Amino acid sequence: MTASRQFIRSGSQWEELAGYSRAVIDGEWVFVSGTIGQDFQTGTFPESVERQSELALDTIESALAEARSSLADVVRVRVYVPDRNDVIAVSQVLRRRLGANRPANTTVCSPLAVEGAKVEIEVTARRAA
Repeated sequence: MTASRQFIRSGSQWEELAGYSRAVIDGEWVFVSGTIGQDFQTGTFPESVERQSELALDTIESALAEARSSLADVVRVRVYVPDRNDVIAVSQVLRRRLGANRPANTTVCSPLAVEGAKVEIEVTARRAA
């Protein structure tokens, strides 16, 4: 581990269970862990995949802000969606929230580890010098 590495936590029970951080800052890079659309205070999930996507991005945006970064600095997005029929809805939320930034993106249809989760999003951002 380098001396410059910093860790950001969001209060998710999953971070504690698996021993990871919501985000890791390493120099100019910010790596945000896969984030589900769960309200980490109540443990509940919104019904719609759109709302879960928004909530996941809110959590990611908060971690990025703590890292002195933003969604505008995102260079890579990875999206995991269990239901192929939800890909377009999730993609529309990403397009609206990331705007003209247009980061590289990979979307995979795969089961998720947390029951009730309809989407998981992870990002990599490069902080401005």
